[in-house]
Amino acid sequence: MKKIHLLRHAKSSWDHASLADIERPLNERGIRTCQLMAPHINDAGCHFTHVFCSPAVRAQSTIELMSKCLPGTSFQWQIDNALYSFNSDELHLWCQKLDESIPEVFIVGHNPALTDFCNELSHSQLKNIPTSGYVQLVAKSKCTWQQLSETPFKLIHFLRPNKLLNH
Repeated sequence: MKKIHLLRHAKSSWDHASLADIERPLNERGIRTCQLMAPHINDAGCHFTHVFCSPAVRAQSTIELMSKCLPGTSFQWQIDNALYSFNSDELHLWCQKLDESIPEVFIVGHNPALTDFCNELSHSQLKNIPTSGYVQLVAKSKCTWQQLSETPFKLIHFLRPNKLLNH
């Protein structure tokens, strides 16, 4: 069964208006939510294998901070320029090019692409995957990456920082 993990980057800073969008760093809240979310994502059964990340500074900082918050868990990630996208169709195409030997993929990216992609695959109606939000999707039947559009996925986990802070 194919499994897809989606992580929206943590909250970014708008303090330096001269920075290009791709260069924006995390703000203090973003740093704190990475520390909050990492163990919850790990507890949700995420093994942090086949991790791919947008080249945006805020996305790279998100996955780097999460890796530091999980002592004893070692994982690496690859930067992929195609993941600096705000369009779910581009995410779809990206996934369809994955090697079939990869059973699950972890994507660190951006909205609205992540929310739309999740809703399209799982027929969910999420309004928004918030910053630092995490979604885990599992195919309801055996499929290939090429068959994503024909295969329904089940939304297994939807973790949001504000919900975890309130518990």
